[in-house]
Amino acid sequence: MFDLNKSQIKALFDFDAAVGCIQDAYIASAEGYVQTGEVVHLNFPKTNGDCHIKSGYIADTTSYVIKIASGFYNNPSKGLPSSNGMMLAFSAATGEPLAILRDEGWLTDMRTAIGGALATRALARLDATQVLIIGAGIQARFQATCLAKLMPERTLGFHIWGRNASAAQALTTDLNDTGHSATAALDLDAALGIADIIITTTTATEPLFPDGLVRSGTHITAIGADCPGKQELPTNLVTAASLRVCDMVRQSLNHGEFQTASRANAKLQVTELGHILSGAQAGRMLESDVTVVDLTGIAAQDIAITQTIIDAAKSTNRT
Repeated sequence: MFDLNKSQIKALFDFDAAVGCIQDAYIASAEGYVQTGEVVHLNFPKTNGDCHIKSGYIADTTSYVIKIASGFYNNPSKGLPSSNGMMLAFSAATGEPLAILRDEGWLTDMRTAIGGALATRALARLDATQVLIIGAGIQARFQATCLAKLMPERTLGFHIWGRNASAAQALTTDLNDTGHSATAALDLDAALGIADIIITTTTATEPLFPDGLVRSGTHITAIGADCPGKQELPTNLVTAASLRVCDMVRQSLNHGEFQTASRANAKLQVTELGHILSGAQAGRMLESDVTVVDLTGIAAQDIAITQTIIDAAKSTNRT
């Protein structure tokens, strides 16, 4: 059995392998080849935290995975990361434990960002280059770096807006120091007006901006709403979008960004990202389309990224 800590996991991690496996996992999920348990949500309002437990199995693979991931959002003020958790893998043939990946939430953050980058690449206009990231925490950083890796043919300009202006400036500085082009957005309304791509990465429980500010042709990837009561986008923006895409319909309508829009419109039409990635369903049809993706995070992603680490550990005989 492998028992790996965060530094060992990062040393074994292969970005391209993870991207390929996660894309395949989205497709398998959309096509019905993934068993997924109901998500367990634990909320800690007094400490501004939450914990999610996800589990699943992809048909004809060697292992099933249980993932525990937490977010305690006051932690940065204490000098601690907001994310934590681990992945547990077991044999699908015998039930024996195969791996404990003590990633401290790093794999969850990475697979979330890869999912966001895959969705954005699939649905943004071909000439889209101006990226507004709303939020300035760990996931904002991951989204920027993964999108740049996945779209190296484009010169992306990142505009960072956060409710904590100093955190937004710090992230902007870090992105520039690592070779990206980034500016801190001081006026959110103005930043929305020039964005080709909008990525939201917050813990908001109400819309971050009013309806009517997103221009035609914009693509939006909403990351933050992953449990009941969270919402980042105006409801009318979601219901009026040309195309609504999610990672898993039952999660999205129950506790994702689309939960509020679904209550407003019981016939809300949504398609799963795996169908877009496989080509089974069309994505953007017109340059003027407004497309919205709601990513709640699915167990298939956790299985995929866990397997890439186990495979890499096997190849190096790491125990």
